[in-house]
Amino acid sequence: MHPRGLGKLEQMSVLSEGEIQERLREHGSWTSGDGSSITREISFEDFPGAVAFVNRVAEVAEEQGHHPDILIHGWNKVRLTLSTHSQGGLTDADFELAGRLDPLV
Repeated sequence: MHPRGLGKLEQMSVLSEGEIQERLREHGSWTSGDGSSITREISFEDFPGAVAFVNRVAEVAEEQGHHPDILIHGWNKVRLTLSTHSQGGLTDADFELAGRLDPLV
């Protein structure tokens, strides 16, 4: 966790299942992970496109002080997983970051 975001994230409450479902409806490209995370899978034309996207994600994540788990797989796919690990589940910070990442695709 980035030091700038630590205090803010530690003060956030874990969202209920109903709150998670409501927010997922607002962020249609994200799906519920294991109940404590949300995931988005994105395909690109090529490997350099996937890596360039990951670099853009890194910039936004640093600004937010909240960092997704990032997996580059295949030769052109990126999977983003968001969860507030310090809280043991999903918080508003996860959906705020999802909203900031969506326009980068």
